Amino acid sequence: MSQLHDLADRVDRLLLRHEELERTNSLLQRQLDALAAERDQLRNRLGAARTRIDELLERLPASSAEGGPAL
Repeated sequence: MSQLHDLADRVDRLLLRHEELERTNSLLQRQLDALAAERDQLRNRLGAARTRIDELLERLPASSAEGGPAL
């Protein structure tokens, strides 16, 4: 009977550990999702900044763009 009791205790501990790991996994998944969203937002901002820089470079006079004298 002692072995059965020990087995039941081990099963209970395993179930508790499993629940703990599920909660941890859920938290990590939410953090991963948040970081992925932040990464995507930063990529979009970087793309927009590159576009603005490219547009500004196109507006520069040809002599400045070719390494002419600085103002």
